[in-house]
Amino acid sequence: MTSPLEIEGDWGGSLPESARRVVLRMREACLTGVRLLSDRQPDRLRVENHSMGPPAIWLHADPVTTAWAIVDIDPRDWCKLAYQFGHELGHIFANSWNAVAWPRPPCQWLEEAMVEAFSIRGLATLADGWERDPPFTGDSAFAGAIRRYRADLIEHYRKAGGQGPAADLAAWFAANRAAVEALHGLSEFLGPAVLAILAALESDVACVEDLGALNRWPERSSLPIEDYFEKWEASCAEIGASGRLPQRLKSQLKLG
Repeated sequence: MTSPLEIEGDWGGSLPESARRVVLRMREACLTGVRLLSDRQPDRLRVENHSMGPPAIWLHADPVTTAWAIVDIDPRDWCKLAYQFGHELGHIFANSWNAVAWPRPPCQWLEEAMVEAFSIRGLATLADGWERDPPFTGDSAFAGAIRRYRADLIEHYRKAGGQGPAADLAAWFAANRAAVEALHGLSEFLGPAVLAILAALESDVACVEDLGALNRWPERSSLPIEDYFEKWEASCAEIGASGRLPQRLKSQLKLG
């Protein structure tokens, strides 16, 4: 939450200092009121804009204690910057920021759905804060653009996943397990999972805190999902997190 922030890369028509203000606001929106319980947090954050390629966490060994997020935004596209950074911040929060954090099936899909929900949750808080106290003078009205951007994301995920907005998560997973477990990154097909997790994060801040217990075991996301949940629940207990999010998702997926 208070780690020094570096802004790097080619920001085109955006002032790096303006980008920095947006990133700081999104970090605040995502993390205020959330206990940071992980014992594997970085000492510094670096956000770098690239003119091509998808957003990502740059997995690196040097500097070893810096989490390095890559975004790809057009000039002054603050909604996209906040959203992309929020997603990558979710990975950092979930201990996926250093050289060993390569995405691996069969459970990478679940982390992607969780950090996507983490970012969408943050956008709502960002909009409220932007309206009350904009980072740029006289820019309170931009909160409306953030809310529309967030609503569009949610609607996109409602239409995705093959079963519509009322999809039963267990039925969706049972029907599509092989496909989702082959994913290495984010896919719109994860819509039912993203929305179910978003509902959990927005209803209980303890569920947000449970993300900090992810990936504290050597196998990370390479375990079968039943074993993944077992490791996650044990990790929650180790760091003092509630464990309510893994319990809730395990129940919704009907995994016991």
